[in-house]
Amino acid sequence: MKKQYYLIICLVLISIGLRAQERPNVIVIYADDLGYGDLGIYGATKIQTPNLDRLARQGIVFNNAHATSSTCTPSRYALMTGLYPWRKTGTGVLPGDAALIVPTDKITLPKIFKQAGYQTAIVGKWHLGLGDQVEKDWNNEIKPGPNEVGFDYSFIFPATADRVPTVFLENHRVIGLEKEDPITVNYKEPVGNDPTGLSNPELLKMKASPNHGHNQTIVNGIGRIGYMSGGTKARWVDEEITSSFLSVSQNFIHQNRDNPFFLYFALTEPHVPRMPATIFKGKSDLGYRGDAIMQLDWTVGQILDQLESLNLAEKTLIVFSSDNGPVLDDGYQDGAVVLNNGHTPAGTLRGGKYSLFEGGTRVPFIVSWPMSIKPGTSNAMVCQVDLLASFADMLRQEIPVENKLDSKNIWNALIGKSSTGRTSLIKNSNNIALTITEGEWKYIAPNNGVKYAKLVSIELGNDTEPQLYNLKEDIGEQHNLAEKKPEIVEKLKKLLEETKKK
Repeated sequence: MKKQYYLIICLVLISIGLRAQERPNVIVIYADDLGYGDLGIYGATKIQTPNLDRLARQGIVFNNAHATSSTCTPSRYALMTGLYPWRKTGTGVLPGDAALIVPTDKITLPKIFKQAGYQTAIVGKWHLGLGDQVEKDWNNEIKPGPNEVGFDYSFIFPATADRVPTVFLENHRVIGLEKEDPITVNYKEPVGNDPTGLSNPELLKMKASPNHGHNQTIVNGIGRIGYMSGGTKARWVDEEITSSFLSVSQNFIHQNRDNPFFLYFALTEPHVPRMPATIFKGKSDLGYRGDAIMQLDWTVGQILDQLESLNLAEKTLIVFSSDNGPVLDDGYQDGAVVLNNGHTPAGTLRGGKYSLFEGGTRVPFIVSWPMSIKPGTSNAMVCQVDLLASFADMLRQEIPVENKLDSKNIWNALIGKSSTGRTSLIKNSNNIALTITEGEWKYIAPNNGVKYAKLVSIELGNDTEPQLYNLKEDIGEQHNLAEKKPEIVEKLKKLLEETKKK
């Protein structure tokens, strides 16, 4: 009898252990404009990223990982919805007052976790719109938003740090707003009496690059895109954005240390305007962009340290990636260009942010789960759009058949049990031009877009002629083989068209 009782107890404990192993806490840490060559683990030598390198050493480093798009809003849309963003109009880079573009009646990444009993939160940059329409009252509840698409808790800023309104929202309300100082936002014409970068350049502590549009309402000595009045005490201080996001994230982790949780931690580094905390200014010798990357690295280290102190490190799965490739001068004169010092943000890749070339969409991607993942590297082709289907598989959550997703279940590749990820992938730039990759071959469909973006000094990959590259032999995309391999061009062109129709 005692032996039977002992056996039952052992089986129960094993069962509990297996369930715990199958249901880790999950943190997705999403950087902003971080390039394939910006981390030490990916070959950077001019900048130190010890904490991200530490994360990489305890997990899998993916060499063939991608965002769906070379700009932020569409990449974030794909991450949340499991859909290619070019399938939906209005998923280009959004202004700060845009309406919500993520459907509230469809499956989303946070809903997968919520259905599985997780506490869910987003902390950081949102940039997927808020409310039902552009015209909104920033002085009352603003919804639908992150809470309506699956997050139990949200602490965000609406768009990007270079766009108004420069405020934090906790769930549906602006934090720190005073009734007698209401917020007004307008992207078409000036509002209120706040100085602008155009009329009062002497008030700027960071000069804006010409013709980028960062010369409207000044907040914290920095010209923004768009006009804003009011909300004086609610406006953030750029140097404190990251510490604010970190503190809120740590509070969420601590509060849910005894429950399974999903945290989408969307950082702003190294997106412009780069204004790191004082302790990081000048630390990298690469200008404020390098300093911002070091701040990002430190922030990740703080999360790792907290997980260890709470004994959660072993059972927490962390995905780290970036929404698109790098850019140096994206609107502010912050030393990123003149102090670059030979650093190659995109590594050996061609192009960068906004580009159809690999530099625009091939991004750092690290997956760590000490309890179940053996450290190493992987060449499996993975994409952020696939996290939804993959976590649904891990959590045994059914995806309704009416949700026709582009997300593929690549769970075994993500945890290192398979060397094969997805077989083909379509990526886009500004939802106009498309590329398709299958195996080692990448096809860029002909288009009439500008070939070179002078404002940011980046090759965009547009051409009126078809382009074909062998990424295995030519990851830098220097040799267009379209004329030599017409049969492959036709094959990929046909696959692209078939996928577009699905």
